Amino acid sequence: MTAASPGAANRPVSVRGLTRRFGDRAILDGLDLDIEPGQFVALLGASGCGKSTLLRILADLDRAIEGTVQVAQRRAVAFQAPRLMPWKKVWRNVALGLPGRPDRRRAVAALEEVGLGHRTEVWPKTLSGGEAQRASLARALVREPDLLLLDEPFSALDALTRLKAQTLVGELWQRRDCAVLLVTHDVDEALTLADRVLVMNNGRIGYDAPVELDRPRDRGEPGFLSLRTELLARLGVHTAPPENEERR
Repeated sequence: MTAASPGAANRPVSVRGLTRRFGDRAILDGLDLDIEPGQFVALLGASGCGKSTLLRILADLDRAIEGTVQVAQRRAVAFQAPRLMPWKKVWRNVALGLPGRPDRRRAVAALEEVGLGHRTEVWPKTLSGGEAQRASLARALVREPDLLLLDEPFSALDALTRLKAQTLVGELWQRRDCAVLLVTHDVDEALTLADRVLVMNNGRIGYDAPVELDRPRDRGEPGFLSLRTELLARLGVHTAPPENEERR
C-alpha cells in the first residue's frame, strides 16, 4: 500500500488488481476501484463477499495483499461497533489517536458537530446506542479526513435512530466535502446517501452506477424505486412490480 498525498489532484482511493486470499480462497480477486475527491460511494454485496475486507485494506488494517492500493494520507474509519474505551470520558475517546497531548478543543468541536456537545464529560456507558455511534463518528471526523470509511455504522441502531443517523452523515458529508465509502447491506440507505453505488460479487466490483437523484432523496419517487429494483436484482432479490405496473 502507498499513501497518496492530499489534494484535489489525487484520488482518495485508487486500487488496481487487488487480491486478498484467505487460504486457497480469494475474497478479493483482481479488484479495481477509483473514488474521486468529495464523492459519496456506497458498497453493497452479499455477506462474505469481501466488502469489509476491502474497507479494512483501505484503512491500512490489513496488508496481506497483492496488487496496488493508493489511499489518501488523511483517512478515518467508523465501524459497526462504536469501540469506545469505557475508562475514558467521551471527549478523550474522540481525541484518542491524535498526535501529541489530548486536544480537548478539537474533540469538543467534533462532538458539537454531531450533536453531542452536551455529553463531552460523561462516561461511554451512559450513552445510548445512537449517541455512542455519533461519538464514534466524531472520533473519525476529528482527524479531518479526506477519506471517511464507514463499515455498516448504523446496522445495530433501531429504525428511527438509524434514519436520524443517516441524515446526520449526509449533512456532515456535504459540509466536510470529503470522500466517503459506506459499506452497507441496506439498499435504501445506499440510495438515500450515495451519489454512486457499487455491488461486489466474485471478489470484484460487478456493478457500478451513479445515483442521479435530487437531494434530499424521496424514497417513493419513481427514479428511486427503479434504482432500488435494479440493485435488489443485482443482489439476487427479485421483487414483484407494483400493481399499477402489472396492469399495463
